[in-house]
Amino acid sequence: MNGLQLLRSNPIRIRSKMNASELQQLVAQGEGQQLEFKRSLAELETAARTVVAFANTDGGALLFGVRDAGDIIGVEVGQTTKERITSLVTETSDPVIYPSVEFIKVGERTVIAVHVAASENRPHLCKGRAYKRVGAADVQLSRDEYERLLLSRATAAFDRQPMDGTSQTDLSEERVHWYLKLRAEKRGIATPETPLPDLLLSIGAAVAQAGRLIPSRAGILCFGKHPQEVMPHSQVRLARFQGTATSHFIDRADLQGTLPEMIDAAEQFIRRNTRLAAKIVNFRRREVTEYPFVAIREAICNAVCHRDYRIEGAAIRISIFDDRIEVNSPGGLPLGVTLANIERKHVLRNPIIANYLYDVFYIEKWGTGIARMRRAMREHGLAEPRLEDLHDFFAVTFYGPGDRILDLIPEEGETDLRLLGLNERQIESLRMMTNEGRELTNSTYRQLFEVSRNTASRDLQGLLQTGWVKTIGNGKGRRYRAV
Repeated sequence: MNGLQLLRSNPIRIRSKMNASELQQLVAQGEGQQLEFKRSLAELETAARTVVAFANTDGGALLFGVRDAGDIIGVEVGQTTKERITSLVTETSDPVIYPSVEFIKVGERTVIAVHVAASENRPHLCKGRAYKRVGAADVQLSRDEYERLLLSRATAAFDRQPMDGTSQTDLSEERVHWYLKLRAEKRGIATPETPLPDLLLSIGAAVAQAGRLIPSRAGILCFGKHPQEVMPHSQVRLARFQGTATSHFIDRADLQGTLPEMIDAAEQFIRRNTRLAAKIVNFRRREVTEYPFVAIREAICNAVCHRDYRIEGAAIRISIFDDRIEVNSPGGLPLGVTLANIERKHVLRNPIIANYLYDVFYIEKWGTGIARMRRAMREHGLAEPRLEDLHDFFAVTFYGPGDRILDLIPEEGETDLRLLGLNERQIESLRMMTNEGRELTNSTYRQLFEVSRNTASRDLQGLLQTGWVKTIGNGKGRRYRAV
């Protein structure tokens, strides 16, 4: 642990929008890691350096109109005072810092409070030099410390960063509480009784910046009212194509909403556009889906959770063909992860998003998704999915059974339906109704087997008594189909 990290152990909380009583309580603590006193605006030049030091460390408040000993003497405030302070800080800081400035009346005196949040974009410079806060002093960063901060900024998780151009009103309180309620049910974690702003900060859905709460990218994607208005490329696009090529589609959807909403909707689309087959096995009707949906859902969750959201203009694409399903996610494998070690090496590109989805059981334990997909496909009687790192995209392809879908249902031994008293006509008609999905009438039964009306009626009544066949309609329009 380096020195700069040690200084970030126990930051105090300094409220913006303080009243006189709260200000006096703060001043009584004396100058320190997150608090600096300035007698007057004549010290504005050195105050800019303190603002940078706060931003590079734990954040803090700078008070004009307070002596070093803690005496509140106040300052004179003019019409342009706030603009003067803000302009000096923005003009001397790089990357630019936008402080929050407020005037607080204490009796007849006015104190100016400049609030600075710990920055996600550090290190900041003041006139070309970087500073950190050490106790009550502003200390210039060493070259090693500066380079470490630069590296941490370059590698900082994208989903933790504030979403420019948004505010707390862009987050849905209803969706936050949905997540908390489901997390409590799934994980046995108590629902916190915390004010919404504190709650958003604690779960990483927002960050404090210049005295305001700014939604994080993860917050917008998982709890935003309209995520695609801010990040249009975060949608999921699905298509069901005719045949095995992308020439003609027979169904499509461009999904929008939060990440959990799109995961659920994508699974529903795939269920709607894949087959369900059934046949009689060992005196029972057995059904099988074309694909194991536990594997398909895992691939959808992985794509949504681990895609590279920095790549704009590219959405997650899911394509359904007669013989396969392809899931394409923008962004190749993270640095250090390869197709050879993908089940052993786990690098979270979006840790906040991953934590949300893990909390509500949308994903299992981190790093097990690929193994679960492979196992589910094998157990379903299909080939393991094909994984491809295409650099700009990561692709997962699931190959289906094609015309062999009924082979996915194990026979579990031979079943002699004659033991139930069924004749050859009844057995063949049961096969057609169950395995081919056909509906029969008394008339079609007579035509198929060249029997009389009475014989057809007797055979069909016998099939009804097995419990595997039911009737639809009455009179001449009565039809017989598998249950």
